[in-house]
Amino acid sequence: MLGFKSVKAALLISMLGFVGLTATTQASAACNLVSTKDSSPLTVKAIDTDTPEAKEFLATCKNPYTAKYAADPAAALAKDGGRHVMTYNGCTGCHGGNLGGLMAPSLVKNGGTGAFDTKWVYAKDSTDKGMFETISAGTPGVSGGLMPIWHAQQAEHVGDGLSTDDILKAIGYIRTVYKGDGEKDWMK
Repeated sequence: MLGFKSVKAALLISMLGFVGLTATTQASAACNLVSTKDSSPLTVKAIDTDTPEAKEFLATCKNPYTAKYAADPAAALAKDGGRHVMTYNGCTGCHGGNLGGLMAPSLVKNGGTGAFDTKWVYAKDSTDKGMFETISAGTPGVSGGLMPIWHAQQAEHVGDGLSTDDILKAIGYIRTVYKGDGEKDWMK
């Protein structure tokens, strides 16, 4: 017959196993990526060349660069930072050198007269996961606008395509220059 301590230990082990299984399921469920174009599943897998930050995001949908750049905004401006990714890959050609918008919407949201100068075109872009989905697979376009597919793992991507890490760095940089109120779901 089992003693009280044995039963207690077995119960504790069972509970820990259940909690671990639940946490794993929740982490997977929290990072189901979907296309901004049509809400279809968006497949982006961790690959050998991914950085630890990219692998962390794909497991948790939390962008490590957002916190890193919030703590050290100069890191976003470094040669390997998010600003470089955006200027080198042509993002600023549409969104503007200061991200205030040109033929594409403002990403700083500091007011202005345009329809999307104070709010996100896609509400989901107020989260890092949502913005990753928008950049990775493009957009259907609003008022005739269209954002192309940028992630290298997606068919029909632009040019050489961007890695998961590059997209995350760009998002982290966008968060450092954002001037709008509210909508800072990425800080949660």
